[in-house]
Amino acid sequence: MIHIERVSLPLTSPLIIAALLFSTSACSNPATVNTSNNVPEQKEMQTSKADMQTSDAQVSADKPEFTTKAVATFDEPWAMTALPITDSKAPKLLVTQKTGELFIVDTATGNKSKIEGVPTVAYGGQGGLGDIIVAPDFATSNTVYLSYAEAGTGNDSNKFGAKVIKATLSGLETATPTLQGITPIWQQSPKVTGQGHYSHRLLFSPDGRYLYISSGERQDKDPAQDMSGNLGKIIRLSPDGNAPTDNPFTDNELAKQFWTIGHRNVLGMAFDDSGQLWAHEMGPKGGDEFNIIEKGNNYGWPVVSNGRNYSGLDIPDHDTKPEFAAPKITWTPVISPSAMSIYAAGTHNDFPSWQGNALISGLSSKALIVVGINDDNTAAERYRYDMGERVRSVLAVDGQVWTLEDGNDAQLLRLLPK
Repeated sequence: MIHIERVSLPLTSPLIIAALLFSTSACSNPATVNTSNNVPEQKEMQTSKADMQTSDAQVSADKPEFTTKAVATFDEPWAMTALPITDSKAPKLLVTQKTGELFIVDTATGNKSKIEGVPTVAYGGQGGLGDIIVAPDFATSNTVYLSYAEAGTGNDSNKFGAKVIKATLSGLETATPTLQGITPIWQQSPKVTGQGHYSHRLLFSPDGRYLYISSGERQDKDPAQDMSGNLGKIIRLSPDGNAPTDNPFTDNELAKQFWTIGHRNVLGMAFDDSGQLWAHEMGPKGGDEFNIIEKGNNYGWPVVSNGRNYSGLDIPDHDTKPEFAAPKITWTPVISPSAMSIYAAGTHNDFPSWQGNALISGLSSKALIVVGINDDNTAAERYRYDMGERVRSVLAVDGQVWTLEDGNDAQLLRLLPK
């Protein structure tokens, strides 16, 4: 049992935002998701023991224990990333709120400053301000990349899609930091009705040459296999938004963006120590996935899944269609994975036994899941920690680990090894 030590540090400029809309999806909003591990919205299925990645089966005697320390609070946070660390100081984090706010947080003091200049976002359901990452050359350029949900215009005013921009973060050391020089990089096409499964997770390759974007199928299934739209895909671009010439698909100009296809809702992507890309994906009723992402692969949604349709109708399992890339792990009952970070020791080494492991935050599971990745590209759940609250994000920084709760009054927590 993990001891949760709620220690509040002084905060400046706290922002309290009332939730305006309830989510229409079972994947991300506490108002519509049962927060037990059984998750009625994604019903348990009869599966083999090999498919059941339960914590009891994976826990070893040396499972690390930790306490948590609350550093700051947010309302409906979605993502966080660290600014480059200087002089071994405590990291400063950038944190997004779905309602459209972006903050800099000093983790040494808990002080947070709001960043002005964020574009207007389409807040509602799973939509709003999404991911944020810093450019590989941030130390000299101060460039950041953000994703958010955008409403259409004119006849498409009731339709929505994810958009990615880059901007310069100005006044970083002042009381009034701002985003300037906003430049559009990419957007989902087509925009569709509904406000779920944007995905819009952002990630740079280890060498900084390529920007990866996860594009959800917007709860519409068929777009994941449709080469005329970029929904249900993982996108690979140059930092300026152009499609690299070595991308695998050439069906049309839009398809030249695609790295892989056949995805449902990818909310976590990370490169491991060897430079291999991994992603987790929310299944329907059961069948959350942990996938190795390889150039040109089709991951099968909605043709195959180890979960079921919400109607209860079966979906063929991956092993019935070997032409589709099968997941390395599936979870039924689901964990509702929301973010991922690979642990690596740095100035600190708080959790040496997690070295090279994927840390996955869980919503309905209210858990932190630690997945071991092997040299032969197999993977298995090692540990599961009951965090007591829905976990929206996890971030390993310089050998330390931070988690971010979901919903209102959500706490940014540092994990402290016992």
